[in-house]
Amino acid sequence: MSGGQVVAILQRVNLIAGELADRRTRRYPSRLDLGDLLGEIDVDVMLWPTSRSYTGQPSAELHLIGSLPILDAVVDRLIAAGGRAARAGEFTMRSFLAGRLDLPQAEAVLGVIDAEDPGTLNQALSQLAGNLSRPLQTARGELLDLLADVEAGLDFVDEDIEFIEDADLIDRLEQLRNLLGRTSEQLRERSASTSSLEIVLRGLPNAGKSCLLNALSQTESAIVTEQAGTTRDSISVSFEVDGYSVRVTDTAGIEWRAANDPDAAVLEKAQRQAIEAASRADLCLWCVDANSQEPESALENLQAMITDRQPHKKSIENWVLLTKADLVSEPPKWIDVLGSMGIESMMISTLAGTGMSELGNKIAAAAERIDATEVGSVIGTAARCRGSLMGAIDAIVRAIDATQTQAGHELVATEIRSAAELIGDVTGEVYTDDLLDRVFSRFCIGK
Repeated sequence: MSGGQVVAILQRVNLIAGELADRRTRRYPSRLDLGDLLGEIDVDVMLWPTSRSYTGQPSAELHLIGSLPILDAVVDRLIAAGGRAARAGEFTMRSFLAGRLDLPQAEAVLGVIDAEDPGTLNQALSQLAGNLSRPLQTARGELLDLLADVEAGLDFVDEDIEFIEDADLIDRLEQLRNLLGRTSEQLRERSASTSSLEIVLRGLPNAGKSCLLNALSQTESAIVTEQAGTTRDSISVSFEVDGYSVRVTDTAGIEWRAANDPDAAVLEKAQRQAIEAASRADLCLWCVDANSQEPESALENLQAMITDRQPHKKSIENWVLLTKADLVSEPPKWIDVLGSMGIESMMISTLAGTGMSELGNKIAAAAERIDATEVGSVIGTAARCRGSLMGAIDAIVRAIDATQTQAGHELVATEIRSAAELIGDVTGEVYTDDLLDRVFSRFCIGK
C-alpha cells in the first residue's frame, strides 16, 4: 500500500488501533476479520508512516498467509475502506516522481524482475545501484557548471571578464565527451550481448545452409562444398542487420544412420548439438532445396523436420527458405501447401542474390520485435538511451569546434545546454507523460 491515506485505511479495517505512538517505521502484529466464511486471520503490518519509503509516501506491507481466496478478500476489504488497485508500475513510478530513483534505475527494477539468468540479473542490479546513473549525473552536473561559466562570461562581455579560459573549456568538454563515449559503448555492448536475435539454420544435408550463413554474415565462416554433410559441428556467427544484433547458427543436416554405420555415433552427436542450438533459438529457418526432383518427398521431409524435430521451446516463427532458386525457372508447385500449413516461405539464391534483400528485411523486422519485447528492462534502457547519448556527444563536439574556431560563446552555450538536456532525457530530469507511459506500462500491476 502507498499513499497519503495508508494509515487511515489501516485504521478503518482495525489493523492499526488508535493513533500512532510515533512516526518511526515499525511492525504491528494484528488480526483482520474477513467475515463468517473466512473468519479472522493473522496479519503483520510493516508500516512506513512518513516519506522515507520506497515510493516517497506513507507505505505499508501486509504479511499474511498466501492463500489466494484470503488475499482476494483482504484486497477487497482495503478497497472498500478507500484504497484502489495499483496501476502497472505505479509503485516504481511514484518512487521515480519522488526522486527516490532516476529513470534508468526504475527500468532496472523491471530488469531484476524479468531476469532469467545470473548475468542478466547482475546487469540489472548494477544499473539499479547506479552504475549507469552516476556517470550521466556527473556529466550533466559538469555541463551545467560549464554552462554557468560560459553564460556568466557573456553577461560581463563588455567588461572583459573571463570566467573560464577557452583551453580549459575545451579540455573539460573533451573529458565529458570521452565519459559519454565510454557509457554509450557500455550500453551498446550490453544490448548486443543480451538482446541478439538467435537464428538457427536447419534442414537436410546439402540444402544450402552453410552458403546462407556465409551470405548473411558476409564471411567465409562455414566450409562449402558439393559434398553433402560437410557441416558436423554447429557454427555461430554474430553480425548486425539494420543496427540490430543477430547471431546465426549453422547446424548439421538432419540425417540418421543405422547403429552399425561407422558414422552413426558422430552423426547422433551432431544431431543432438543441432537440436540444442534450436532450443535456444528465437527463429528457425528451414532450408529446402527448391530443385528437388521429388516434390512429394521434399514436402514430407519438411513436415517431418518441423513437427518431429522441432525443439520444446516455441520459436517466434518457422520460416521455410527454398534455396538454390537460380536453378529453377519457377517456384515448385508444392510451395502453396506451406501457406495452408501456416508457414511463411520464400525463394532465395545465395549465388544470384535472389530474395536475399527481402530476407534481410524480414530478419531485421524479427529483431525489432525481439527488441520491443525487451524494452522496460536494462535492454530497454540501452535502446532508449542510445540516441540521446549520441546526440549529447555530437552537441559536445560542436561546442568544442565552436570554441576552437572562436565562433562565439553564445553558440557554445547553446550546444552545452542541448547536451545537458539530452542527458536529462536519459536520467529522467527531463521527461514527458508519453515517455513515462512507455516505461512503466511494461511493469506488472503494482510493482
